[in-house]
Amino acid sequence: MARYGTQFGPDITFLGVPRCDWSDPASYAGAAVVVLGAPFDGGTSHRPGARFGPQHIRQSCYLPQDGSRPSLALRVDGLADLAVHDAGDVEMFSGDAERSVRDLQAAVYAIAAAGAVPLVLGGDHTIAWPDAAGVAQHLGQGRVSMVHFDAHADTGDVEFGSLVGHGQPMRRLIESGVLRGDRFLQIGLRGYWPGPETLSWMAAQGMRSYEMTEIVARGLDTCLTEASAIAVDDCDGVFLSVDIDVCDPGHAPGTGTPEPGGLTARELLDAVRRLAHELPVVGVDVVEVSPPHDHADVTSLLANRVVLEVLSGMARRRRDAVDGTVWDPRRPLLDGR
Repeated sequence: MARYGTQFGPDITFLGVPRCDWSDPASYAGAAVVVLGAPFDGGTSHRPGARFGPQHIRQSCYLPQDGSRPSLALRVDGLADLAVHDAGDVEMFSGDAERSVRDLQAAVYAIAAAGAVPLVLGGDHTIAWPDAAGVAQHLGQGRVSMVHFDAHADTGDVEFGSLVGHGQPMRRLIESGVLRGDRFLQIGLRGYWPGPETLSWMAAQGMRSYEMTEIVARGLDTCLTEASAIAVDDCDGVFLSVDIDVCDPGHAPGTGTPEPGGLTARELLDAVRRLAHELPVVGVDVVEVSPPHDHADVTSLLANRVVLEVLSGMARRRRDAVDGTVWDPRRPLLDGR
């Protein structure tokens, strides 16, 4: 019989998966992934609203909220095969960034230390700092690489008089030693920020940024292959950070800082599925979904599917490890293997 979760209200979970409490590891014992909401948009520099992202990402789907989503592409059920739980939202205050990032890091660390992969629903990109820091607190500083999908580098220093904001988390992660600059891969950059001084700082750290013009010239698959090889070199796991504005605003209009000329929805979904299947993912966040600026739930639906593709890729990776096979996504749909 299908398990229908609460679809609306404070007890909603991601597509109906079981509820847990991040501070009580016994409540998610055996879970492979724990979803965590980070409703914070106090770091935004343009359009706010990302604090409402977690609830919309959780419920934006036309199918039953029953804790099951079998993937046609990978022939696994990312929600059921991985044993996914949802710990609800961390209590965060957009007027108190320092407290908010501290409390979020504590929650992410607790989940990682319990043996589950934290999957954080943002919130603006400020949360990438405590998200990756919480995972590295468990696995070790410098032992986690990052693959970062974004229109923007997010490597600013002091913005609007603050060290904490959605334009600075990647700089904070590298400067603090949490992540290595030479194991930091960025996909989809474009537009008119940052300036030469920040770009010089990025180069000095050994960061590798694939700007959209390079992706168009070389092909997304080629760039992902290269980025993946760097990400697993001398690191124990990969953190996947997805800013929804990596997509063109035509595919993701509901975001705080839209930048024309990005990836299509199809390219992003294929990319995150591939990386989650091929790489040892130890943490994920999906950020910058701003429902007040969305229409017809276009952006929330895409973010929901980004989460599902990541979970499906991880589930297929685990099954391949058990079966001793490697799934070929080109198999015809009627091939039941």
